[in-house]
Amino acid sequence: MTPPPANAAKNCGCTQQNLGDTLASRDERIKERIAKHPCYSEEAHHHYARMHVAVAPACNIQCNYCNRKYDCANESRPGVVSETLTPEEAAHKVLVIAGKIPQMTVVGIAGPGDPLANPKQTFETFARIAEKAPDIKLCLSTNGLNLPDYVDKIKELNIDHVTITINTVDPEIGARIYPWIRWQRKRIKGIEGVKILLERQQEGLQALQEADILCKVNSVMIPGINDQHLVEVNRVIRERGAFLHNIMPLISAPEHGTYFGLNGQRGPTPKELKELQDRCAGNMKMMRHCRQCRADAVGLLGEDRSQEFTKEKFMTMQPEYDTEQRRLAHTRIELRKMELAEQKAKLQGKNVKPTPKILVAVASKGGGLVNQHFGHAKEFLIYEVDGNTVNFVSHRKIDHYCQSGYGEEATLENIIQTISDCRGVLCSKIGSCPQEKLRKSGIEPFEDYDVIETVARKFYTQFMRTQMEVDHALHSH
Repeated sequence: MTPPPANAAKNCGCTQQNLGDTLASRDERIKERIAKHPCYSEEAHHHYARMHVAVAPACNIQCNYCNRKYDCANESRPGVVSETLTPEEAAHKVLVIAGKIPQMTVVGIAGPGDPLANPKQTFETFARIAEKAPDIKLCLSTNGLNLPDYVDKIKELNIDHVTITINTVDPEIGARIYPWIRWQRKRIKGIEGVKILLERQQEGLQALQEADILCKVNSVMIPGINDQHLVEVNRVIRERGAFLHNIMPLISAPEHGTYFGLNGQRGPTPKELKELQDRCAGNMKMMRHCRQCRADAVGLLGEDRSQEFTKEKFMTMQPEYDTEQRRLAHTRIELRKMELAEQKAKLQGKNVKPTPKILVAVASKGGGLVNQHFGHAKEFLIYEVDGNTVNFVSHRKIDHYCQSGYGEEATLENIIQTISDCRGVLCSKIGSCPQEKLRKSGIEPFEDYDVIETVARKFYTQFMRTQMEVDHALHSH
């Protein structure tokens, strides 16, 4: 056998080192691109805001989980808007809000139909925004049917982030989700239409990778239909270059009027959703902080200020867009993020042995802080805590408890049910009555006002000490 060249090991080491350097450089570039995008970065979503402009009313596919609603201010889910806008109105709204909310860094078009089924309105809107507000990132969401035809235009307009909804890579499963598509001026029903859709989605995803456009894939988890199959979807999209996978729970309340909702199709439980996300997390980065926003959402993720900026209001406002003021606001945010990162680094545990993991529910108004009254929370951030780490895993929407006495008893029971797998609730304040009922349900209330990770670590230390005392007392008897 011919011996290897004397420098083979050295060359191999150099190759590995070069590959490592390349990957590190790529990761650093991606980190910079997502640093101010609240949907693509879990850290950014505590600090930066986004807005959607509803300029795309038409859609080219029918989904069994979708029922688009217009002139609706009472629902918070995809496909719902209070009003649609022209490109000119949308650009004016962006400039107004960019002045009022300087931490708003991303403008997306996500409907209420499909942006690429409305290409004229979509691309005119983006062009107007890019001209007037060049520091704002542009983003669109699509079902992918028309995506391959527009990747060059997307690249030309510097739309750096694209989301595709891909619920399956199996036509048989797809036929249970999509009744029809509209393709080349024809309505194509059943599996024939689904095959076209799935092929176009994969073609578009591949083209985005080749064009160096970051792609997030949304998948709706539908128990009994695609829940087990989404592991395969995760594998396929990773191989095609998707950057982030967002597995979302099906919203199927009957009052929304969707096919699934009217026919009793249930959504996943929080536990089922987390287990599936955990199964897929080893392959690629998972998005766990999605709020399934309206198509006209405004503000931080988890809040919706769209009713502050209705057409009647914003069209009378003069834009106060100031690049320098926005830059200063972003600088302050980045300094704050650095402070938080230093605090988090100090909190990392050094336990050699594995420690028990628990879930805690956090009431937060943003900023990475425990800073909200229990009774005012409309959602809880769920963190998994052990002796070494504090990791965000999901959010759960609720009806807020304080309703001037009306319906509070039923609401509190629903809240307890929603966070029943959590061992603690971290909030700035909580009343004596909900404290008592939470404790009876095995959930310990904990009041504090500080960085989420700091409060979670305090609670974990106290909780484990109490558990040890209880265990000791039981063994003593």
